[in-house]
Amino acid sequence: MKNPLTSITVLTIIALLSFSGAFAQKKKKKSSAHKQSTTKPASTAASAAPTEPWLLLGTYTMSGKSKGIYVYKFDAATGEATEVSNVPSSNPSFLALSADKKTVFAVNEDKGPGAVSSYAFDKKDGTLSFINTEPTAGENPCYVATSKNGKFITVANYSSGNYLVYPIEKDGSIGEPVEKIKDEGTGPNTKRQEKPHAHATVFSPDNKYLFVNDLGTDKIMVYHFNASTGSLTPAKTPFVKVKPGSGPRHMTFDASGKFAYLITELTGEVVVYKYNEGQFKEVQTISSHPADFKGAIGSADIHISPDGNFLYASNRGDANSIAIFKRDATTGKLTSVGFQPTLGVMPRNFNFDPSGNFLLVAHQQSDDVVIFKIDKKTGLLTDTGKRINVGSPVCVMWVK
Repeated sequence: MKNPLTSITVLTIIALLSFSGAFAQKKKKKSSAHKQSTTKPASTAASAAPTEPWLLLGTYTMSGKSKGIYVYKFDAATGEATEVSNVPSSNPSFLALSADKKTVFAVNEDKGPGAVSSYAFDKKDGTLSFINTEPTAGENPCYVATSKNGKFITVANYSSGNYLVYPIEKDGSIGEPVEKIKDEGTGPNTKRQEKPHAHATVFSPDNKYLFVNDLGTDKIMVYHFNASTGSLTPAKTPFVKVKPGSGPRHMTFDASGKFAYLITELTGEVVVYKYNEGQFKEVQTISSHPADFKGAIGSADIHISPDGNFLYASNRGDANSIAIFKRDATTGKLTSVGFQPTLGVMPRNFNFDPSGNFLLVAHQQSDDVVIFKIDKKTGLLTDTGKRINVGSPVCVMWVK
């Protein structure tokens, strides 16, 4: 006869083992479920992270079609732009970004007097918050640039022909100007060059010089720039003479800092310079229009593709086109690739998205931004069919 205590003990052990196994299985399922719940938020957080670049558009508000500065989220895979926010601003026709990407500066291209304003930019939600504004002591400010060390901005007044240097405070606000300079002179085009017309203030790649393109006098003014105080001192060669009547407008440097490229508004040409320590040596002048082009000329903007292989220039007037050039990185010289109709009216400004996949052209008169796909092998452009409809867009800027 079996011992009843032994039977009870065996049953107890079996029961305990079964309970233990069930508990362990239940714990394993809870652990697995907990692991899935933590992975999902992590995945969601990653997808919500601001990996896509922000697109900012500056506009003319005088027509009443625009409010000011517009912010978009841009999908670099599809070329789709989605408006996120906008902020009221009077004629913010040109924008610049601070070195730390926390502040956006905008000229207010108004007549008598103009101004320059600063806005805090929130990269998390794409919103702009007004900080302050300063008068530009002139009319129609058309260009603003930031120094490489983030301590100063420079502004060019087109109609009054003067330019200024402003200090930037730690909170992003603009201080009172530390430099005010006005050029003298005229050019042969009596309608457009009756007086100085400062059109751009461009810092050298090493931040040691400031160059001012004066459309009215056909000169690139050259200054030593003191990055600590913001003061400007005329260089040993105080200016570069540009072809009479050409009207220098915008300029860009290649990544090496050895070559500079100037677009002339009145003659529609790209001038290639070899650059070194404030000195410019012209190596080529090439038209931004076809050889058989007949019509009004009004070239505007110039940029090098992110990979450095191509250079693009916009033409207004009767052309409404983008000139495309292949660039020789060794000599700096350009070879014409083609001319792309911009499919809008008055392409004042354009820019590449950070990926280099798309080129966006802002049309002042047709109130839209046309988005082109870039063939990185040929440099040619293809219309994506995508548009951003906004009143009088004239500046394209990216924040990544």
